[in-house]
Amino acid sequence: MQAGHHHIILPADTVEGNVKKEVDGWDFFDRLYCLSLREREDRRKSAVQEFSKVGLADKVEFVLGEHHPYDMEQGVYESHMLCLRKGLEAGARNIVVFEDDIEFDRFDPERLRSCTEWLRQHPEWKVLLLGALICASRKTTNPCVQKVRYQSLSHAYALNRNYAETLAYVPWQGIVNDTLFRPLADDLYAIYPMCAFQKNFTSDNYKYPKLVLFRHLLGGLKRIQKANEFYHRHKLGIYAAQVIAFLLLLFFFFRSSPP
Repeated sequence: MQAGHHHIILPADTVEGNVKKEVDGWDFFDRLYCLSLREREDRRKSAVQEFSKVGLADKVEFVLGEHHPYDMEQGVYESHMLCLRKGLEAGARNIVVFEDDIEFDRFDPERLRSCTEWLRQHPEWKVLLLGALICASRKTTNPCVQKVRYQSLSHAYALNRNYAETLAYVPWQGIVNDTLFRPLADDLYAIYPMCAFQKNFTSDNYKYPKLVLFRHLLGGLKRIQKANEFYHRHKLGIYAAQVIAFLLLLFFFFRSSPP
């Protein structure tokens, strides 16, 4: 989504949707926001349906904005920072931000509950990714939590208060929001497996049309994200399988070669 300077807030219960009372771990987060362009009612309806599937239809506030007048990326950044400021000024300890093309898959309430309980026991955490592309991962003491290095995408994440305070009031400096967490070398985690993806809506990303086309050719961001997570989770096994396959090819090649 791309948003500008003018926003209004829509509580989730102002948008039609079935509400589930069971929270299943979401109560760890004090404020949850979803960014949307005012004109993209189709995305908001879709988002409400997705939130209903995981028990969030009555807990997410929609923050509506306009296209930024001259810089899409600045508009996205400022909209995300607006959500963080709103959460901080409301006294939130933990804040979640979604974008309106959200899609949930592989969501397990027990895994979320276990994940948030682990976060309670490790208050030094800064970021929890519900969905993203990563460039490294390793296991923690909890099978529902993986420690990761961030690559890109910002459609579903949570920040604790201390880290949100370091970001929320920083003016636009040309750093694309989809790369915001790359400098973090520690205290960045993801639920395992990640459960938040991006639907293949008609893109508002007019700045990188070739990138959008390339993602569609690869099957869409959902497939790319799942493959990315699988690769980094099982990288050693994948490398080992490749080496074995190569050695087998060499063995059969030399075996079948004439003396």
